Amino acid sequence: MGLTIAQKIIKAHLVEGQMKVGEEIALRIDQTLTQDATGTMAYLEFETIGIPRVKTERSVAYIDHNTLQCGFMNADDHRYIGSVAKKHGIYFSRPGNGICHQVHLERFGIPGKTLIGSDSHTPTGGGIGMLAMGAGGLDVAVAMGGGAYYITMPKMYKVNLTGKLRPFVSAKDVSLEILRQLSVKGGVGAIIEWGGEGIKTLSVPERATITNMGTELGATTSIFPSDEITKKFLEAEGRGEDWVELKSDEDAVYDKIIDINLSTLKPLIACPHSPDNVVTVESLSDVKCDQVCIGSCTNSSLLDMLKVAAMLKGKTISPDVSLSISPGSKQVLRMLSDCGALGDILASGARLLECACGPCIGMGFSPNSAGVSLRTFNRNFEGRSGTADGQVYLVSPETAVASALTGHITDPTTFGKKLSVSMPRKFFIDDSAIIEPAGLEEAKTLEVLRGPNIKPFPNANPVTDTIEAECVLKVGDNITTDHIMPAGAKILPYRSNIPYLSQFCFGVCDTTFPERAKKAGQSIIIGGSNYGQGSSREHAALVPLYLGVRAVIAKSFARIHAANLINAGIMPLVFENEADYSFIGQGSKLVLEDVFAGMDSGTIILKDKKTRKTYKLKCFYTDRQKAILKAGGLLQFTKGE
Repeated sequence: MGLTIAQKIIKAHLVEGQMKVGEEIALRIDQTLTQDATGTMAYLEFETIGIPRVKTERSVAYIDHNTLQCGFMNADDHRYIGSVAKKHGIYFSRPGNGICHQVHLERFGIPGKTLIGSDSHTPTGGGIGMLAMGAGGLDVAVAMGGGAYYITMPKMYKVNLTGKLRPFVSAKDVSLEILRQLSVKGGVGAIIEWGGEGIKTLSVPERATITNMGTELGATTSIFPSDEITKKFLEAEGRGEDWVELKSDEDAVYDKIIDINLSTLKPLIACPHSPDNVVTVESLSDVKCDQVCIGSCTNSSLLDMLKVAAMLKGKTISPDVSLSISPGSKQVLRMLSDCGALGDILASGARLLECACGPCIGMGFSPNSAGVSLRTFNRNFEGRSGTADGQVYLVSPETAVASALTGHITDPTTFGKKLSVSMPRKFFIDDSAIIEPAGLEEAKTLEVLRGPNIKPFPNANPVTDTIEAECVLKVGDNITTDHIMPAGAKILPYRSNIPYLSQFCFGVCDTTFPERAKKAGQSIIIGGSNYGQGSSREHAALVPLYLGVRAVIAKSFARIHAANLINAGIMPLVFENEADYSFIGQGSKLVLEDVFAGMDSGTIILKDKKTRKTYKLKCFYTDRQKAILKAGGLLQFTKGE
């Protein structure tokens, strides 16, 4: 039986375990990346482990999230990350150089290599044939120290593409179509491989848009073959020597096969407040829009920006619309400037923002109250934009421009003339904003610079055989990490200050949660299905840890968040009977009994002290995960090895 692309990479990097679906495997990691919202904590963890220099082939620290330096906090964190990177063998991408996934694709990604990043959209690297996965910061810290990365061996899905996209229909519409078909839970436990004759019509930037959005399916990662199109992209970046061919075997077996005819796709749009709430653009043509944002790691490539410029050339945006443009990297911005496309964008009335994540994580450019904002981003979770009642829709760059020009949601296929946009044979190369690490001898003399906002990693307590705790919060389905630990300009600067950050925990759901949790001492949270979807931010586990949460009991969990909970020393538990969810309320006094025996058997008993009812909870922990929980988290477990 032949192998898929992902299986081939896994086989070449397998350290422990067997490639059987559902079994834990350990992978050797070639590359890591961090961004500043998660990076400060990841490097504090790496320092705590005590290894003097990273052992990966390439590790890169990017500054792209907290670029609004309001007050000293962000600037201090950037200085800390820069100093720790130089000392410990990590490349440092300075503020303004670009979004981590865009820059990594341009300058560092290599087909066939493994990459984990402390950002959930790290699967963007699958666009050039990397096995690229989002992970918690602590997992990244361990990998930088030479440790393996542990995952459950995924299922393999195949999406066969046929035909060719029509004018003004784009890769973003392909992503929205697969979300429409599968939902935000449809890829959980799977790697999605894209193939078929249709992929030959897609450039690397278009492929990267699709693998980027695969994160919203809950997939472990997504991947394209490495072919002649990949080779041309790497050659244009001056990295032709990094290319290797990668393709699946003809007799490879997949757990699910999905067919999509590119020729029949229409422009699509995801309505508030979920990426899978997808309808056709033409069905919402009467909806007025107040704001349009073009950029993010999903749609900020040179190809995207050239299309935007071509559509805006000679035109002026609606007086009722505010339009922002965020190029994905300094390379993209420089090439837009050199070819004149930037002038066409600015002449339209658009506002040029920094080469950074910006509005995507609520870092400025929030919509007006109850405003309709069309964004070329990957997430439209409630409140993520920075405006609590903002109505955020996800669209392609083509739909974004058409709507900015008319002032209402507009199908771009009605735009008119066909666009003529082509990729350059050579990209402009300037790596001056990427700082190389110091040599071994110089590194010994360097000081790591810390600011007063950087606080210690919160202490975790080992799991005990009996846990008595109050249910301090009960939430519903599809709770995201933005619900648990919000982003935004007011909160992100405190990502290295867990005590301060704790007052915002679950602020979207219940502003009184932090106070109740502190008063309870130790507590349990009850959740619905797909708990913890979205960002890989480990703060969504570290802050509940600080507040005394000992266990989260849900109908099901998103992969990365479940791993982050275990890494933090918090038990993720699943209702054996989902109907039992309805019988436990906020304020219930609960007991987890015979925890250690339950870990071994896979079933832990939960008792409600008032009603005397008992419920069965599933816990599919590996021996390693049991040891982590008993040690009080991955950091303590790693230090004790």
